[in-house]
Amino acid sequence: MIRLDRRRFVTDLMAAVHTALVVSGLGSASYDLFAAGHRPGNFYLWGAMGGATPLALGLALAQPERPVIALTGDGEQLMGIGALGTVAAARPANLTVVVLDNGHFGETDMQPSHTSLGTDLAAVARGFGITDAFQARQVADVTSRVLSARGPAFAHVLINADEPPRALPPRDGVAGKNSFRAALGLPTF
Repeated sequence: MIRLDRRRFVTDLMAAVHTALVVSGLGSASYDLFAAGHRPGNFYLWGAMGGATPLALGLALAQPERPVIALTGDGEQLMGIGALGTVAAARPANLTVVVLDNGHFGETDMQPSHTSLGTDLAAVARGFGITDAFQARQVADVTSRVLSARGPAFAHVLINADEPPRALPPRDGVAGKNSFRAALGLPTF
């Protein structure tokens, strides 16, 4: 089973899909997204476990002309697993859910997650009705889905269970919201 370097994967993905709007889940997904280079089109969730996919779904429906990525980990996606049913029902063509799976709950001392115990997240996504659910073996597998806008797509990315140095995005929620709204051409307040 090939496992990829998480930080390198996210950096290469962001370089390839630099126009995408990205909602990152708590912890490592946000650290890696920020380490890849802050952009106004990034929205970092700090404490909303399970919230990245539903928030990205709403964004994809509101901004159908823009590619949208939910970038999250296996633990967070497991916490918000029901959102995949809503993604399948809504069928936004511009949404790609990218799950970085190290088989552990990285934010709570690396306890094994269900994926290390046999749960196949791509199979779960297909079970909910997301037909383009696959295990990504390289960045190009994901970029082709993001740029084609034939989604929704679900990319299950097996990553190493290492912990690179944390790159912490700003924690000012109002500033983050205003920056993101400005990137969408919306008024800030």
